[in-house]
Parts: sequence; C-alpha cells; structure tokens
Amino acid sequence: MSDHVYKKLELVGSSETSIEDAVRNAVAQCGESVKQMRWLEVMETRGHIEDGELKHWQVTVKIGFTIDRSR
Repeated sequence: MSDHVYKKLELVGSSETSIEDAVRNAVAQCGESVKQMRWLEVMETRGHIEDGELKHWQVTVKIGFTIDRSR
C-alpha cells in the first residue's frame, strides 16, 4: 500500500427529512466535482425551526479525499 495524502473540504448538507439525508446530500453534491472521496467526519448537527416546528436538518461534514499524484 502506498502512502496517501488527503485534503478535507467542509460542507453543510441539509434535508427536510433526516440527519442521514442531510449527510447524503452533502456527499452526493461533493461527488459531482470531487473524485477519490474516502471518508467523512460529522462535525455539527442542527435543525432549523419555524413556527415552533422543525423544518429541516443541517449537518456540517468534513469530507476527505485523496490528492491525485499523477498530475
């Protein structure tokens, strides 16, 4: 196994449904432009409240990806 170098991006995903969907939304959106994603860290979880009701979840994640050494 060769040595790897990683970079991290911090993103905030949101969902009206669940925390898990908020994370999935962040990963999916990131995956459209970032290749070689390897792991994530959930940093913060919070909810947005309107008129006394939970309207959507917001989850801050850091996504780690491998730096392409071929360039």
